[in-house]
Amino acid sequence: MAKRDRRAELMRATETLFASRRFHEITLDDVIREAKVGKGTVYRYFKDKDDLFFGTAMAGFDELCDVLLKAASRDAPFDEQLLRTCRQISAFFRKRRPLFRMMHSEEWRGQWRKGGFGRRWHDHRKRLDAAAVEIIRRGIAEGALRRDIRPEILARFLLGMLRTRSRGAAHAVTGSGGLALVVDLFLRGAGAKRQRNRSRGQNATC
Repeated sequence: MAKRDRRAELMRATETLFASRRFHEITLDDVIREAKVGKGTVYRYFKDKDDLFFGTAMAGFDELCDVLLKAASRDAPFDEQLLRTCRQISAFFRKRRPLFRMMHSEEWRGQWRKGGFGRRWHDHRKRLDAAAVEIIRRGIAEGALRRDIRPEILARFLLGMLRTRSRGAAHAVTGSGGLALVVDLFLRGAGAKRQRNRSRGQNATC
């Protein structure tokens, strides 16, 4: 019989409970019942409820990094690569909606925390950003994206657009066609061709 990964079970239970409740509505006893573990098990892996929630959210960042790294490939033009990657990210957000909400909540809290929590949040965020930046750099190298904007900024813009769509704020942008529209909007603003055309227009008026 395979050994139970109780740390993972506790995080899955937390994610499940977060689907219908908020942070302050969930107790450690709720998590223990959902995970079907003993009370001492929680404190073997997490210091307290804050640590459990934060650890669950950070595991989500790691999973999203893996999605980014696996989805990106060099066997197609950049715009196709980008759309494929965005589909994988959106599928992750859709399938793991409670985890996505928890990541968003803990990310906001993590920015204002000091000490260990703050450092852990920044470390995981940097890893996620680095995975997205690698994709953006491919687009710049192929001449598909502008060179006058730092890859880190373009990566943040792209992730922000996908997160906004997944939160439902842009309710009219839905379905696979909607995702293609998000990618198109990103490329129209970040595309190298537009920058070249704008530069020519500026030169013409000088």
